[in-house]
Amino acid sequence: MSLRTQLRKILPSISVTEQEALDAGDVWLEGSIYQGKPDFSALRAVPDATLSAEEQAFLDGPVVELLEMIDDFDIQNGKHLPDNVLTFLKKNKFFSLIIPKSYGGLAFSPYANSTIVATIAVKSSAVAVTVMVPNSLGPGELLMHYGTDAQRDYWLPKLAIGNDIPCFALTSPEAGSDAGGIPDIGVVTYGDYQGEKVLGLSVTWDKRYITLAPIATVLGLAFKVQDPEALLGGAHDLGITCALIPKSHPGVQLGNRHDPMGIRFYNGTTRGENVFIPMDFIIGGQQNIGRGWQMLVSCLGAGRGISLPALGVSVSQAAFKSSAEYAAVREQFGLSIGKFEGIQQKLADIAGKTYLQEAMRVLTTEGLGLGLKPSVVTAIAKYHMTEIGRDVLNSAMDIQAGKAIQCGPQNTLASGYVAQPIAITVEGANILTRNLMIFGQGVMRCHPHLQAMVEAIHSEAPDADRTFNGIFAKTLGYSISNSLRAFKLGLLPMLAQQDSRLPEVAVYEKAVNKLAAKLAVYADFSLLVLGGKLKQAEMLSARLGDVMSFLYAAMASIRYYESKVLDANRAEAAPYFHYATRWALAEAEKAMLDFLDNFPSAPTRQLMKFITLTYSANMPKISDDLVRELAQAAQMNTKIKAQLTHLIRPVEGDGNDINEQAYLAKMECLDLLARVKIALRKKVFRAGVRFSDTLDAALSAGVINPTEHQQLVSYNHKRELAIRVDEFDFDMNLLTPNVPKASAAA
Repeated sequence: MSLRTQLRKILPSISVTEQEALDAGDVWLEGSIYQGKPDFSALRAVPDATLSAEEQAFLDGPVVELLEMIDDFDIQNGKHLPDNVLTFLKKNKFFSLIIPKSYGGLAFSPYANSTIVATIAVKSSAVAVTVMVPNSLGPGELLMHYGTDAQRDYWLPKLAIGNDIPCFALTSPEAGSDAGGIPDIGVVTYGDYQGEKVLGLSVTWDKRYITLAPIATVLGLAFKVQDPEALLGGAHDLGITCALIPKSHPGVQLGNRHDPMGIRFYNGTTRGENVFIPMDFIIGGQQNIGRGWQMLVSCLGAGRGISLPALGVSVSQAAFKSSAEYAAVREQFGLSIGKFEGIQQKLADIAGKTYLQEAMRVLTTEGLGLGLKPSVVTAIAKYHMTEIGRDVLNSAMDIQAGKAIQCGPQNTLASGYVAQPIAITVEGANILTRNLMIFGQGVMRCHPHLQAMVEAIHSEAPDADRTFNGIFAKTLGYSISNSLRAFKLGLLPMLAQQDSRLPEVAVYEKAVNKLAAKLAVYADFSLLVLGGKLKQAEMLSARLGDVMSFLYAAMASIRYYESKVLDANRAEAAPYFHYATRWALAEAEKAMLDFLDNFPSAPTRQLMKFITLTYSANMPKISDDLVRELAQAAQMNTKIKAQLTHLIRPVEGDGNDINEQAYLAKMECLDLLARVKIALRKKVFRAGVRFSDTLDAALSAGVINPTEHQQLVSYNHKRELAIRVDEFDFDMNLLTPNVPKASAAA
């Protein structure tokens, strides 16, 4: 019995759904990481993401105007998005960021798309999601790539100007993450359409969690097609298919709503029972019956790589800016809380991870901007950037404490805190993304021979044995090469390659290369020992996926630090870069060690440790000194901090504006405050009960002059506003203005 025959009995075949997922999308930087040789040359060759003049004008014009219109507290306490906001979105083509200009769209870059969505999300999650959905997975993108000329000519101009609002329905009560198991059925049959008897489909569906469904005018729908009477002359089961159905079409049910965490974007259900649609409603026409899953998977990049990561970055930047400003302004025990090491530890973590988030956002959208559809990279971005966003928000809530939990217009965290689980849940739970998708797709897409080997194992071709033997020989040589490289780098780590022009980057580039070399060995042994069982060993495969993910994050950090955008303020960026890169590398190494500790075969575990010379953690550590340095830098008004919070555009009178005004006022009078505190310590005058009384005493003692006194009084007024929270009367009616009596005259 040949080896191929033996393996055929052991290894499960790849299903049609899995094969379509594997065939869709491109392999990018993740391929070189998996194979143990991270391609830093390709990384550095990626063109820098920049906004065109038109894109910048859109951000400075319609986006700013939109932010000024939005009262998110009012939205969250109402039932619907305001009509004037929806009208403004339609009029200014917020729903057509990805639609080509030839159809009336804006055709913005992925980087611009991400920046616009994230900027809106800082102000209102509900409005951001409303903008996000038509510009990610949905009818617009599917039509652009797969629609007929007639379908594109008819629908895209309407979608571009908001005459039609799209939604896309995939998730069913019986099938969420398992899209291949959807029970919704379309049966090939003849029916009446516009007075004629035509060939079409009788479709029955029950969908939930569909964003924009309650206000949609056109429904994108995924369902399985069956042809029991062989009217198309083929098989009975024809596969998943996508159709576009007007809401006005007889039998379409749209309008009921869900309530996702109280965030007032439109999300709901759609149903239909034996609804007849003509073949022309199928996206791409009758020839695309059964191609729906391939179409959907190939178009997931916008949602996974742009929109959802943008939400993660937006909450990180909002958390960073508000926490840094609060830590600088809020005082306890006579010191700003940012001087306490407990706060510094949280603040440094927020700052470093916000840097990493922005670096990953930029790199991922740069890849998409090249025209690539890297399925593994976008899954990495979706999972880790939404999870890091949640992590950063939790730290920000700890720092801001009582201020963070009191709802009202002045709260800059509450909306994002409540909405972040939605970003984590959309397009499949993050558990699925981490445990099944990242390494599950990566092992088949990134291994140079595995997919061809599996196809050869299950092939019925007469020369299948010979084909398999050739592929197997290549695979064996590949694995031996991986082991030799990992052993060499373990024994002589100084031989790890690095080509950066910046000396401080060298240690990290070498570390990425060393860890990737180990990853390649562990992946090879996992396939060899576990084979088809690796698919069920979710915790093991998830850890290997984590290694890939964090090495991609480290490469993004390096790429961002080396980019031209930091040429003028690289020194300021250094502590952010060191923290972010060390954290990513430490997380990659931790996942690797956990994988080894839990590998089920003890002999194989010991062999892997010996080949890679891995017995303990040795990546660069985040020291207490680095934490202090970054926490202090995070509280300074620097260009790098402005760059890492550029998505926040304060609107006069909102929470971000109140915080920023107090913070900037303090930065302007640091020397004066230091002089007052020195005089207090020397007992030149006595402190008052209130800080305003202390300032009056300092003026009387001649420590400050009248002009300086007025500057400090102004700062104190802004400070008091910033540390206070919104108040309501007994019936929860907002009280405004929220001005402390002691400062009312300031």
